[in-house]
Amino acid sequence: MDKKEFLNYIDEKKDVITDVSDKVWEFAELSLMEFQSAKLYCEVLEKEGFQVETPVAGIETAFKASYGSGKPVIGILGEYDALSGLSQKAGSTVREELVPNGCGHGCGHNMLGAGAMAAAFAVKKYLEKKGEGHGTVIFYGCPGEEGGASKAFMARDGVWKELDAALTWHPSDVNQVTSGTCNSCIQTEYIFKGVASHASGAPEFGRSALDAVEIMNMGVQFLREHMPDSARIHYAITDAGGNSPNVVQPHARVLYMVRSMLAKDALALQARVDKIAQAAAMMTETEVSQQFIDGCSNTVPNKVLEQLLWDNFDEVGVDTYTPEEFEYARRIMDSYEMKSDKLPGAACGEDADIAAFVDEKTEHGTRPLNDFLIPYHYSDKQRAGSTDVGDVSWLTPTAQINVASFVSKAPGHSWQNVSCGHTSIGHKSVITAGKVLAATAMDLYEKPEILEAAKAEFEKKAAGGYYCPVPKDAVPVVPGQ
Repeated sequence: MDKKEFLNYIDEKKDVITDVSDKVWEFAELSLMEFQSAKLYCEVLEKEGFQVETPVAGIETAFKASYGSGKPVIGILGEYDALSGLSQKAGSTVREELVPNGCGHGCGHNMLGAGAMAAAFAVKKYLEKKGEGHGTVIFYGCPGEEGGASKAFMARDGVWKELDAALTWHPSDVNQVTSGTCNSCIQTEYIFKGVASHASGAPEFGRSALDAVEIMNMGVQFLREHMPDSARIHYAITDAGGNSPNVVQPHARVLYMVRSMLAKDALALQARVDKIAQAAAMMTETEVSQQFIDGCSNTVPNKVLEQLLWDNFDEVGVDTYTPEEFEYARRIMDSYEMKSDKLPGAACGEDADIAAFVDEKTEHGTRPLNDFLIPYHYSDKQRAGSTDVGDVSWLTPTAQINVASFVSKAPGHSWQNVSCGHTSIGHKSVITAGKVLAATAMDLYEKPEILEAAKAEFEKKAAGGYYCPVPKDAVPVVPGQ
């Protein structure tokens, strides 16, 4: 069956798809508060003929949109949460807030969700022609990737076990298939309660919650010497107890992120941080409680799916740009306060031939838009970041791509990314991503031997078992609430 017939449907629906991307960009809703965005997706998907279910795993802004029947069941993952403090006018090459102190899509999740939806549109069209019983496609609306880890909550509740494979993408400054693994991550907020008192007149009656936070932080500093090199611990004081130094602070909060490659190791390290918090409370005669915020696992790479994605990416092709788009991108590139001398692309630090290829294509890293596909490079290297796609990958074969949606070397979570996400450059990436994911999904329906090979690889790599970082009784929360 000719895939082009169904990929062309994405072009037919381009206005609907890019309109969703732009509207979600305008909504710019933070994690777990994407009510307008989720409502928009559900309305568009229902109109397209999908059966929509919401909420999912008890998360109000999560949904499933299904079409078809029978096996295999292919999942396509979408996200749509924004980041605080990144409001920015679209297409501007200087810092200009659209809404004072507002939010913005600095990670491009407005595009991510729309591109994934585009893929679901094309796969539905394919399944319509194949007929009843030839397979199912499910588009998952996954809120709170930036703080909430909805995919991990969904993993805890067994959602991903219904899939034979999962596909997704992420906006980037390059076109590549992503490989390798990342860090597991657990976020916990520690809430200390003390006793207020006059800091000078009656200090002996005060019990400082801020002292407890500071002692906890000091304890964790000493812990750093005695944890694995690959582990990381970060923290932020979210409540320092008020603005009056002459009052012993009766309340204080600190938010911790504990990372390690495997979730079981992150959980073990988290238990040690918990003990330090309890000790700090004992030392200061304060009370401490803790609130689980979110947690996610490392990714399990799948070479079979990754190679299939790359083959389809190569067939679909990358975006081309106009002189006006290049000029806009060059001006954005000139706006970077900190300039990286690294070549774009994850494989450049691991493969000398790929590094040489990228160096030439990017004109030694100076080209403002990366209009080429990086050769496929399989990796099992641990990378620094974290994503709740990892929890999906522990329960079903999973793979993802990056599509150039931002200017080359753009800082992550930046106003530059927000500016670009509502331009023709961003629109092009949404359509391209949808086509690559859809073409790959269709291959999985048409070529069962590839799907079986992906499953065999998955079973081998995930043999150690899934350690869900989300406690059984945890519910998604926004830090500080």
